[in-house]
Amino acid sequence: MRFAFFGDVVGRSGRDALSEYLPGLRRQLDLEFIIVNAENASGGFGLSENSARQLFDAGADCLTLGNHSWDQKEALTYIVREPRLIRPLNYPPLAVAPGRGANLYETQSGKRILVMNALGLVHMASMDDPFAAVDKQLEACPLGLAADAIVVDMHCEATSEKMAMGHFCDGRATLVIGTHTHVPTADTQILPNGTAYQTDAGACADYDSVIGMDKEEPLRRFTTRMQKERYKPASGPATVCGVYVESDDRTGLAIRIEPIRVGGRLKEVIPQVAVLAGA
Repeated sequence: MRFAFFGDVVGRSGRDALSEYLPGLRRQLDLEFIIVNAENASGGFGLSENSARQLFDAGADCLTLGNHSWDQKEALTYIVREPRLIRPLNYPPLAVAPGRGANLYETQSGKRILVMNALGLVHMASMDDPFAAVDKQLEACPLGLAADAIVVDMHCEATSEKMAMGHFCDGRATLVIGTHTHVPTADTQILPNGTAYQTDAGACADYDSVIGMDKEEPLRRFTTRMQKERYKPASGPATVCGVYVESDDRTGLAIRIEPIRVGGRLKEVIPQVAVLAGA
């Protein structure tokens, strides 16, 4: 299977960049499935139904969320109606969070891909153990048996927690990808037991910014410790950042992972992929 994961979409700039580049990337990379983290897609905080529709229209097959899942209050009801939207799976039971933290999707070719989203514990909101929650999903839907590919979106602050999740899932998931910190890392690799991994996918955002936000307010807070206004997304041309993955159709394990960067300020990187004639 060939699929791609794109990191946190920040505001209109990120949404518009995906609308511009995603259809071409799907054709160029012969992608069977596209996952996008969209928890910052609406004004930099949360996801509205209109923003989600724009990303689906651009070609996303599934949207994952994170610590800003409910910043747009309509998401609480929209997620119940939209099975292509995935929130963190490790809410405490008493939270009774709407929607789902994992879902099994079928591609047009009939392959099955399980997508899940977990929220980290280090320097984040208090949640249940993400490792136990992910383990439960992996046990219930084994790779190569119930699913042809499995993707774990590990949304957290600490690189150590993301790396630990990668090794925890090694051999049981196709891809473990970090989100939330908005900067693409250079550790793209396949772990010893066959799971593709990158600590952070990066963001779909204007990189003339502070992690996708207009520079003025973050600089003010860092230099004066004074807050004047809300953060707002930077509005310049965005770079679309993510990873391309190929998996073994027999085992579901990864055989290739490459970074993707296109548009905006960062150096362009697009994997070279042979597309079958007539595909």
